[in-house]
Amino acid sequence: MTHTDMEAIRAIVAEGKDETGPLLPILHAIQEKIGFIPEEAVPVIAKALSLSRAEVHGTISFYHHFRRHRPARHMVQLCRAEACQARGGEALAAHVIDTLGCSFDGETKEGMVCKGGVSLEPVYCLGLCASGPAAMIDGRLRARLTPDKFDRLIAEMDALFAPETLVAPDSLVESGS
Repeated sequence: MTHTDMEAIRAIVAEGKDETGPLLPILHAIQEKIGFIPEEAVPVIAKALSLSRAEVHGTISFYHHFRRHRPARHMVQLCRAEACQARGGEALAAHVIDTLGCSFDGETKEGMVCKGGVSLEPVYCLGLCASGPAAMIDGRLRARLTPDKFDRLIAEMDALFAPETLVAPDSLVESGS
């Protein structure tokens, strides 16, 4: 974690500590600003809110939305709920794990970076139960996923960030001619 991240955390805590029920809004603001809730933030938050470190840590670990590690460049959140599993979610999960080269089982650290700079996280319902199996890939909901459709989405994601497709800022400026 950088010095700038820590300054941002202190500013967010200072700004939100006097609000009613400040813990969740502060945690959301920190994650929005730096992408995750670093361990170093826990004592800062606890002291400012007169809470124990255990209370802050318990809140962070209770809500699956909060990340405790810096996320990868891309995020794949695969629905693991019963409705998606009934519609082929287990086969899709096996394919995703094989394709990305990592898992979301108990042996994998949260926020593990898989092949291609992807984080794989389980989620338990994306609200697309009738259209499963479902995933959220880089914040976009995807329904009726098959292994082939997943592979196409990952290939598109890779192509988007391939060095040859990135445009240098100078090339965006029109010439004066």
